[in-house]
Formats: sequence, C-alpha cells, structure tokens
Amino acid sequence: MTPTQDNLDTLAEFALALAETGGEIAKQWFRTEYTIDLKKDKSPVTIADRTVEDELRKKILAAYPTHGILGEEYGQDKADAEYVWVIDPIDGTRSFITGSPLWGTLVALLHRGQPIVGVVAMPILQERWLGVANKGSWFSIGGQHRKACTVSRCTRLEQAKFYTTSMRYFDSNEQPAIQTLTDTVQTANFGGDCYIYGLLAAGYIDLVVESQLHPFDYLSLIPIINEAGGTITDWDNQPLSMHSTGKIIAAATPELHRQTLELLHSRM
Repeated sequence: MTPTQDNLDTLAEFALALAETGGEIAKQWFRTEYTIDLKKDKSPVTIADRTVEDELRKKILAAYPTHGILGEEYGQDKADAEYVWVIDPIDGTRSFITGSPLWGTLVALLHRGQPIVGVVAMPILQERWLGVANKGSWFSIGGQHRKACTVSRCTRLEQAKFYTTSMRYFDSNEQPAIQTLTDTVQTANFGGDCYIYGLLAAGYIDLVVESQLHPFDYLSLIPIINEAGGTITDWDNQPLSMHSTGKIIAAATPELHRQTLELLHSRM
C-alpha cells in the first residue's frame, strides 16, 4: 500500500527518533575504553555498534512488526517486505574509535525497494539531516530550527569542492581515475563518511565520489541528496538500490555529475 502523506510524516518522525536514540546510546562509549573487534573485511566493530543496532531493531519490530530490517551488524530480516528499514548504527566507526566526532547514525526506509525516508544524525555535533521523498530535505542543529537544504550551483569540475572519505577505499583499477579527479577539482578533501553527504545537501561542498560502500552506507543518503536538488547514482549512472555495486557519485548539479562520470570512465 502506497504511504499516504500523513503516514509518511509519521514514518519520517519515527526514523528521526530511531536515529536520535541510536546516537544517544552510542555516545555512552564515545572516548571511553572498550574492546575493538575486526570483522571479516577488517573493518572495526564495537559494543556500541552492536548495542545500537539491537535496540533499534527492537523498536522497529515493536512498532512495525510486518516491516523488514537490514542492518550492518545483524543482517537482514524480511528483506522482501513492502517496507524495509535500513540501519547503520555507527557510520564512521574508524572515526568513533579514534575520538573524532565525524560519525553518525543512519536510518533509511524503503518502500518496495525505493528509499522514501533518510536520516543522518551526527550525535556529537548535534546536527542532523532528514530527506523525505517528494517533500524535501532539511538540516537542523540541536533538533531545532529545521532549515530546507539546497545544493550548490556548481557546474564545472574545475570549480568543484570535492570530498571522499579515503583514497584507500578505491581499488587499483579505480585509483588512476580518482587521482585525476582530485587533480582536476578546485579543492580535494578527505574524511567524513556520511557527514560529507550532508555537507553536499546543504550546499557547502559540490561533489562526493566513493567506492566499496554497502546499502546501509548509502540508502539513507538518497532522499537527502535528491530532495535537496542534487544527483546521486552509481558510476554507471544507474539509480542506487539495495543491490548496487557500492560505487557512488553525488553531485550538486547534473552538469557536474555528467562531467564526473565522463572523467571516471575515461581513466578506467
């Protein structure tokens, strides 16, 4: 059943509450002592990641028992359901474990596979972004003064302010293209994980290119970027979905997006 406007508002508020709750739980361990484990892909995971996801799953099941869930730490449940919640309890765990405040809690809601709600909550900074399909994208600090997001008007790579989380997250075939991109743009910056997509939606930067992402890393970003007027796709200019490759381009304008695609493909 397609969500009504009132129902969509309710779902969006629930998504916000989930992300805020997750962030408050994770803050208990921030800059404290805890055990750091490594997953099979060598990425770090902590008790904070696991506790946040476990609590958010419980809240979703209590409120919407027929909905599906996909989470970074505990996998998927009813992933073929009409509505699926996608959780990244701590996006930027490497930042979290090194005392950097640039980590966030991500929550997305998919309806028949399409992201209709996305939240990025930055607990330490007390900043958050909310995107709702066909309604808008907003930024707020401290949970107040919600402001509509609008991307920049940058249309040329040579004038673009570019971010990517790390050059290490590109394989050997991708490295030449990314190096050319960093040499072409006006400024190239590194670090930030989910935060840099919020900066793009708010108009502070113009371009993000990344690889090796997972659905829980990017699905929440789609409504935020799209509703702010930006463009976000994979490297083949295809819409992002649960089954995308994890190669992401987010750009402020169609012109900038097109130029980025052309550059990447010319160097690979």
